[in-house]
Amino acid sequence: MSSPNETWAPTSWRQKTIRQNPSWPDAAELAAVEGELRAQPPLVFAGEARDLISHLAAVADGKAFLLQAGDCAESFHDAAADSIRDKLKIILQMAVALTYASGVPVLKVGRIAGQFAKPRSEEFETQGDQVLDTFRGHIVNGEEFTAAARRPDARRLLAAYHQSASTLNLLRAFTKGGFAALSRVHQWNQEFVEGSPQGRHYAEVADDIERAVRFMRACGIDMARESSLSGVDFYTSHEALILPYEEALTRQDSLTGNWYDCSAHMLWIGDRTRHRDEAHVEFLRGVHNPLGIKVGPSTDADELIAILDTLNPQRIVGRITLISRMGHRTIETALAPLVQRVRDEGHPVVWACDPMHGNTIRADSGRKTRRFDDVLSEVKSFFEIHRSLDSWPGGLHIELTGDNVTECLGGGSDLNEADLETNYTSVCDPRLNASQSLDLAFQVSEFLQA
Repeated sequence: MSSPNETWAPTSWRQKTIRQNPSWPDAAELAAVEGELRAQPPLVFAGEARDLISHLAAVADGKAFLLQAGDCAESFHDAAADSIRDKLKIILQMAVALTYASGVPVLKVGRIAGQFAKPRSEEFETQGDQVLDTFRGHIVNGEEFTAAARRPDARRLLAAYHQSASTLNLLRAFTKGGFAALSRVHQWNQEFVEGSPQGRHYAEVADDIERAVRFMRACGIDMARESSLSGVDFYTSHEALILPYEEALTRQDSLTGNWYDCSAHMLWIGDRTRHRDEAHVEFLRGVHNPLGIKVGPSTDADELIAILDTLNPQRIVGRITLISRMGHRTIETALAPLVQRVRDEGHPVVWACDPMHGNTIRADSGRKTRRFDDVLSEVKSFFEIHRSLDSWPGGLHIELTGDNVTECLGGGSDLNEADLETNYTSVCDPRLNASQSLDLAFQVSEFLQA
């Protein structure tokens, strides 16, 4: 976070080296789109981002648990209300299971309403003799392998804004309009989860909660008036990758004078863009949103401390979440030294586990996939390492969907490689389906009780 003596503006990133930046073919069109976005209302508000920092401070203090979950990359083809509802539903189910087991509040943050871009290892993709721009997510281009689809299109920034606004409108209605009331926990069960072992386990938890709700009603507690029981706080997040979009939605708060990126409540920076002297860190150091930093096996401890000093020089509790994405084979040796160094330097952070990105493999068919057992193994090691260091394993960062997809192997769905083609719909990386997500939540619940 920039100090009063440092020069920062929403545009200062433009003077820095930038990575993962699309080659926009029409600079005038991009500038026009940025102007249109600057004229749009904010998607979220500064006060909401400040509230999220206070909740994350409780996680950092070991008094709450973070569940950050949602799509790998949102699709312009997947904006239906039912899809958004089902995604929210599985996150709520996971949160109920985690809260019931741990006895601590679960903070719910979605990878939603803005997660349209993905960093890529290569700028171009080759098929046969044709070389085209790589697919960077629907905010930039299309996934079809044609010259027209792969051409970066600045108008897609506006499409992403409008879809995010519609998604947020639905999320606010669902989370505050009665759908998320604790008394409806049984109604959240989806049909294809109900018949699974995870669904039956969830139903047992729901039965216990319903008995508690009936008891509270009998004691004269008005459930409709208790906001914590009749609705939930739900926040949005995405990777701050496409900086023209992020800059255009950055606003100066009228109450504090601070700048906030109003495209989402929380933003994170990835393994490929967390370079201290480059554009993405420069942009994020000046906005006052809570921030995430992906931490992988290549992360150098000195580099990480330098980034933390840049992004949180005032050491505000709740400002920074470190999202560990090591891989189940690497976490045992790579994570502990970073946890110790961050603690020794006195940086107050939330530690969350992303067990998805370090465990991506290719099936024989060429499909990207992940093994549920590898995902679970990394989470288990994450908890064990933090417990051994007397550190709070504060959260889980998961790519999932409420749809009955067949993208990850094993888990409650017991999927094998032959099943991958049945319903593989992700436009980028493989996601856990509802059954697998609930399976993971119950497994993590046991780690929280240990």
